[in-house]
Amino acid sequence: MNNKQHLSQFFLLTIFLFCFCAGFTGKLQAQCTTLGQTPATAFPVCGTGVFLQNNVPSCQNNEIIVPGCNPNQNRYYDVNPFWYKFTCFTSGSLGFLIDPINTSDDYDWQIWDVTGIDPNTVYSNTGRVVAANWSGLTGQTGTASNASSLIECGSYGGNNPPKYSRLPNIVAGKTYLLMISNFSNSQKGYKLSFGGGTAVITDPKEPLMQQVRTNCAANELRLKLNKKMKCSSIAANGSDVVAFPGNITATNMRPIGCNSSFETDSVVITLSQPLPPGNYALQLKNGSDGNTILDVCDRSIPTTNTVPFTVIALQPTAFDSIAPVSCAPNSVRFVFKKLIRCSSIDASGSDFSITGTYPVTITGARGNCNADGLTGDIIVTFAQPLQQAGNFTIALRSGFDGNTIVDECSQATPPSQLSFSVLDTVNASFTYNIAYGCQADTVLYTHPGGNGINSWQWNFAASGSGNQQQEQIIYNSFGTKKATLIVSNGFCSDTSAQDVRLNNFLQAEFDVNRFICPDSLLLVNPAPVTERPLQFLWQFGDGTTSTDSLPLPHLYPSNTNEVKYTVTYTITNDLGCSSSISKEVIQLRTCRIDVPTAFTPNGDGLNDFFGPLNALAVENLQFRIYNRWGGLVFETNDWTKPWDGKVNGVAQPAANYVWTLTYKDLVTGKDVSRKGSFILIR
Repeated sequence: MNNKQHLSQFFLLTIFLFCFCAGFTGKLQAQCTTLGQTPATAFPVCGTGVFLQNNVPSCQNNEIIVPGCNPNQNRYYDVNPFWYKFTCFTSGSLGFLIDPINTSDDYDWQIWDVTGIDPNTVYSNTGRVVAANWSGLTGQTGTASNASSLIECGSYGGNNPPKYSRLPNIVAGKTYLLMISNFSNSQKGYKLSFGGGTAVITDPKEPLMQQVRTNCAANELRLKLNKKMKCSSIAANGSDVVAFPGNITATNMRPIGCNSSFETDSVVITLSQPLPPGNYALQLKNGSDGNTILDVCDRSIPTTNTVPFTVIALQPTAFDSIAPVSCAPNSVRFVFKKLIRCSSIDASGSDFSITGTYPVTITGARGNCNADGLTGDIIVTFAQPLQQAGNFTIALRSGFDGNTIVDECSQATPPSQLSFSVLDTVNASFTYNIAYGCQADTVLYTHPGGNGINSWQWNFAASGSGNQQQEQIIYNSFGTKKATLIVSNGFCSDTSAQDVRLNNFLQAEFDVNRFICPDSLLLVNPAPVTERPLQFLWQFGDGTTSTDSLPLPHLYPSNTNEVKYTVTYTITNDLGCSSSISKEVIQLRTCRIDVPTAFTPNGDGLNDFFGPLNALAVENLQFRIYNRWGGLVFETNDWTKPWDGKVNGVAQPAANYVWTLTYKDLVTGKDVSRKGSFILIR
């Protein structure tokens, strides 16, 4: 399949013949190598002015995935591309226009959010696509406020999509890539301009010089800019630099990194002769190229901008700065005002010795060396961490290599020494004591202190926090409680956490059948309670009791009438805390199932409900009531939930009704089916 199926019929036929004869792989040109034609070397652009690209070298990189576009219909490649990068400084909509020099050229484009990712991953990273337009129409393209879609796929079946896409919204602080492809393969360029949206992609930071350092010989200046600026705006002949006293001039300006980028923030300035020791200021002027140094928006560094610097006579770099020491250090780091030659550092650490409160052995020394073999710091390592408080002195001396250390200017640092101190390491482990109560528990948390600890930070989750060595917390609920402590002596810190189990939760509960038959045994089923040692008391309501955790089945006296008993269950733990619960049990007069012949649902508490009685020894019960027309007015499978004489809350009229009852008799094991009638009396 070809790259984009909106080719003319003639071009389609040509490509088909080429594919048939040569084996078409989907790529028509050589790989792109020109600066700006790959994602990693994209042109930096901003929202001011018009960017003119006069011609487009013929090349092609990789296939591009376009979200929502069917790859079986069209394949997309960055054919004859140029890539552009920009940063959003104010969130809003992005408007831009691509205006081809040759109006018959077909230009396509796609935008990605590349914040924090390798720009070369855009070919497969569909989740970062912001907007795109692969229309086969020629002439101008870009974004438009009246466009309907953010992404327009390539044409298919003779239907061309609009050549403008909707303005995408971009976010402040994020970086974006815009790829523009000339599908017509004409090598003619275009104008790119931004406008019509609310987003700001112009850096508000004005271009300035930031810092100047000299090399050892003082015949080179290393200029640091306050941001990246155009490599092409730096005059190689040094004409951008104002002459120094004594008519010392710049003879060359070499931007760093411009072989692989269009912008730089570092410039090396070569002088006609070394600067004598003294105080100077670097100032720029419009050079032979008509400007100073330009940022990507073509704003120049003002000719009034100056950066002071000092040239000092060559002298050794002092051993005078030690980085802050951390808790239990197994190394210390020394920082130098000039770069040190890594080759002058003896890896065994023999350039250094240490004395102090207790013996410490140096095991090595190293620098964070750059590609030139220079480092700005040296790390001296110890055989073991320094975990106890002490005062120490490290001395710089000539090591096994015959020297101390040598800076980039070949000056050896004279023997000298620096001191530092460490404090004890600390331990946040703590203890606790529980004072149990029946309604609440009080927990006293204690840290032993020591080792100079002067800060305690307690966290008891929902129960609060504290900053004392000892904290008391009252818990109104039981269960597992988490406590965390952070301690510090201002130098070392430690964290400890424990779960505290408050195991005196007490809640009596049991299950029992509400109804029992005459001469039937009462069975109770207590809920498990396992928190602490318990005492049990069962009171069955007939004067008998039990202290067993699970009492034996209880038999009530025989009665000729229905009798109600109150069963009370009390548990008491070893702290003297108790919990009780009572439930009513009804011993029926009989367990023979019966159905009344009438009822009076008038709310007087007598015969207000209608249903089967005493259905204890049955299962699979089903009871239904029908009116005189055969309509079902009530049904239940629970005999303890009889009919109240209403249907959907509406009282039914006084009349004759019919009932049916089916169940399985658990005594005989037989299935029973019964029916009858009754009168509802109002």
